[in-house]
Amino acid sequence: MVTSIQSVVGTERKVVTELPGPKSQELQERRRRVVSSGVTNGFTVYIERADGAILEDVDGNRLLDFGSGIAVTSVGHAVPELIEAVTQQVAAFTHTCFMVTPYESYLQVCEELAQLTPGDHDKRSALFNSGAEAVENAVKIARHATGRPAIVVFEHAYHGRTNLTMALTAKNMPYKDGFGPFAPEVYRVPMSYPFRDGHSGPDAAERAIRLMETQIGAENIAALLIEPIQGEGGFIVPAEGFLPALADWARSRDVVFIADEIQSGFGRTGKWFAVEHEGVVPDLVTTAKGLAGGMPLAAVTGRADLMNSVHEGGLGGTYGGNPVAAVAALASIHTMRERNLLARATHIGDIISERLRQLQAELPLVGEVRGRGAMMAVELVVPGSREPNASATKAAIKYCTDHGVIALSCGTYGNVIRLLPPLIITDEQLHDGLDVLSEALRQQS
Repeated sequence: MVTSIQSVVGTERKVVTELPGPKSQELQERRRRVVSSGVTNGFTVYIERADGAILEDVDGNRLLDFGSGIAVTSVGHAVPELIEAVTQQVAAFTHTCFMVTPYESYLQVCEELAQLTPGDHDKRSALFNSGAEAVENAVKIARHATGRPAIVVFEHAYHGRTNLTMALTAKNMPYKDGFGPFAPEVYRVPMSYPFRDGHSGPDAAERAIRLMETQIGAENIAALLIEPIQGEGGFIVPAEGFLPALADWARSRDVVFIADEIQSGFGRTGKWFAVEHEGVVPDLVTTAKGLAGGMPLAAVTGRADLMNSVHEGGLGGTYGGNPVAAVAALASIHTMRERNLLARATHIGDIISERLRQLQAELPLVGEVRGRGAMMAVELVVPGSREPNASATKAAIKYCTDHGVIALSCGTYGNVIRLLPPLIITDEQLHDGLDVLSEALRQQS
């Protein structure tokens, strides 16, 4: 169990100025003059350095990180193993393009992915830069292998910001509004959302399957694409039995089952991948975020027959599997193993669940506490109802930020606070941040 760490920026939250501080405000003014207003900032606090679970801004404030760069820095900030690996690689070479002159670290990442992803079948991988690229390429592979056009996705889903992945994503604002027309042959079916639909997993799966069979036709479906725990959509954990039923149906109809593990993968839920909680073995898995500890790297991993069905040159990209990002991934995976961070994620989840369920019993504002491992969330409602309470969510997030805790919102209705702390966060830090969040929620009740 992690109880203490050494850090060059300190291990405790410390607010020494108003937030944002004067230097951050100066930088924000410069930002307005040169950065597109289409790129937003959740917090206008400019970070100078980070270590472990602490971010230090340009004004000397020390912020407790409950967001991990949206589930990216799962192994923490300034990990010595990762720093050493990246430094050595930068000194050796930064780029050649794997499609021109290859290098061993690309192969090593693919070997790790073959071992870590669910199932003991023969696998292949291709490496990319971002989660959206991984999803796009998984769709390409499924369509090429099956010869079918249709892709099925789910309500509340988020899969990226490119044209195809915007079509796959459910929420209009801010991700899709005004950016159409979108890619065709994308079909959306209901997600299992126990807090709001009340269905069992098998019943929710039957509802989705009925729509696929009657409104699309299984013979037209190339792939069923799903986040095992939805991310931007609200950290929705489907009811037990939902994922296995869908996977079984897909297998029986020769539909490719794609697990989008970009936010839920790499130990975040207490297992390497979230689908493992119900024993589901996907045909293809997309990964990014926590894969490389902060360096841009993504992958599609899956059945060798599917991955090899694509003609030579059909997959790739100039920067895909960049050698600096590849060694960062290897160091990140090594760190997760050596520090037993999967078990740590489970421990973190136990602490968060206990604290938040105490609040749920105390505050009618708290509609549901849900998640797995260090991927936890609280959905806020108007007391006495299940009406989403986006205003209270926004106010609670601001309270946390003002008191030096970085927490993130999400959800189709903007009423979910998600907690994604680094897996190396100490118990002391975790309880400190939860104290702030608890007070934030009490302030809104």
